[in-house]
Amino acid sequence: MVEYNDGLNQTFRALADPTRRAMLEALRTGPKTIGALAEPFSISFAATSKHIGILEDAQLIRREKQGRERICHLEPGAMQDAKTWLEQHAALWTSAFDALEAALHEEDDANG
Repeated sequence: MVEYNDGLNQTFRALADPTRRAMLEALRTGPKTIGALAEPFSISFAATSKHIGILEDAQLIRREKQGRERICHLEPGAMQDAKTWLEQHAALWTSAFDALEAALHEEDDANG
């Protein structure tokens, strides 16, 4: 039976949405208020809060309270885990494609 990494599942779920990816992209330049993250989108405060919550559950961001504001910070750890997973699987695919290419060349040489 295959064992699934729930944290990795949450990361990919969070990254599946273009609004959340754009929010993460905005945080690359530094911490932002929730209002600043919501500004480019025409979505409600409730929708913004839901997106922020999903990003936070996936540990891609963290929120902190500064006075009356909630500030969001990028947390790169979960993204690193996803990158590692993707790199491991990319190596498998690269190996499979290399083997396919070699087989096709052998077939061409045999027929050619």
